[in-house]
Amino acid sequence: MLVGLDFDNTIVSYDALFHKCALEAGEIEAGVEPTKVHVRDNLRAQGKEEYWIHLQGYVYGARMAEAEAFPGALDFMRWAGGEDGMDLAIVSHKTRHPFRGPKYDLHDAARTWVTHSLVDRSGPIIAEEKMFFELTKADKWHRIGAIGCDYFIDDLPEILTDQAFPRDTEPFLFDPANAHGVLDLPRVTSWADFKDQCQRLLSNNNQ
Repeated sequence: MLVGLDFDNTIVSYDALFHKCALEAGEIEAGVEPTKVHVRDNLRAQGKEEYWIHLQGYVYGARMAEAEAFPGALDFMRWAGGEDGMDLAIVSHKTRHPFRGPKYDLHDAARTWVTHSLVDRSGPIIAEEKMFFELTKADKWHRIGAIGCDYFIDDLPEILTDQAFPRDTEPFLFDPANAHGVLDLPRVTSWADFKDQCQRLLSNNNQ
């Protein structure tokens, strides 16, 4: 049973880091709610779209090491790593470099974060060969199918509902803020919730 994991905004939460970086730069007030969406909306309301574009590259590149995993994500991966018949892979898509500003290598920053943040006593929980950072959505869909993901969790409904999403892969929408309306998708609101779903799937598979 191979479970594919999206990376940005599924494993990694950037809410606090976006707020911290924008506040340090003096581009927002302290009272702005510390979420990525609220920071973005506040900057756009001020006519600071260019800074918002710059900020994304800065956070995903120079400041990536300070990002935090969503609560329960690391516990889920440690648990999954100890279960017979269960394997994990990260499949994400992002540009290699930011659209604006310094040419940070965003793929390298993400890989480095995984190897330093998703660890247990024996080292990184997800091996290098199980990390796939693709350049486009099309490449991401192809990779999910090519490695044979039985299940895939992502925060973007458009990834999971597109006709290019592999038919043999069961999707799960990661929606901790209940930000999406009624969708014909299995939905989880936390990593603990997803663990419960995977335990059920493992049990069914072993029957």
